[in-house]
Amino acid sequence: MALQLEPRRNRLLAALPDAEWQRWLPQLEAVEMPLGQVLYESGSTLSHVYFPTTAIVSLLYVMENGASAEIAVVGNEGTVGISLFMGGESTPSRAVVQSAGHGFRLKAQVIKDEFNRAPVLHLLLRYTQALITQMAQTAACNRHHSLDQQLCRWLLLSLDRLQGNELVMTQELIANMLGVRREGVTEGALKLQRAGLISYARGHISVLDRQGLERRSCECYAVVKKEYDRLLPDKVAI
Repeated sequence: MALQLEPRRNRLLAALPDAEWQRWLPQLEAVEMPLGQVLYESGSTLSHVYFPTTAIVSLLYVMENGASAEIAVVGNEGTVGISLFMGGESTPSRAVVQSAGHGFRLKAQVIKDEFNRAPVLHLLLRYTQALITQMAQTAACNRHHSLDQQLCRWLLLSLDRLQGNELVMTQELIANMLGVRREGVTEGALKLQRAGLISYARGHISVLDRQGLERRSCECYAVVKKEYDRLLPDKVAI
């Protein structure tokens, strides 16, 4: 099986006990996740829960006037659709693929049934705690830190969910994630490029100096990463 189509590239799936893994495997559906695909809209009923392997999904809060801002990112460390096992059938956020790749999905009823089993319950609750930390820290970051710092945080969180150091992303999508004007994203990206931290051209961002990005970022990235590392297994079985 190609690496990108191996379910256990996802850290949650990799951490499943063998009994659960054997029960889940026949029901996991491999899916392609192209850039910009909307997995669910705000207020809609969720039909599946998604486990990205090589894709990254952005969770966006959408205002009544259509404006949006990113509240969290989900990659191979987690799952999209936590409201299915948290007691709700829908969520006020929108889920959009921000970096193209692959993943797997389970039908809603399957994940709800499985959540009643103790090992899965504890694992998914730990992930949910880490995701809530990311959401809260993102809200604080968007309120108190500069666009330059927010962009560094966003790039670092995305890098943690990718195999390499390159992202394919349009200015418009980045602006939607950060809730700013596209011109602000251009200015911020050019600053990072002049500082030798990234190379940016035609929707391709290559990170040249990760440590430099970490030094330039606010404390929000470190807070979120520490919580994910604390709560989730770091070994991926492949």
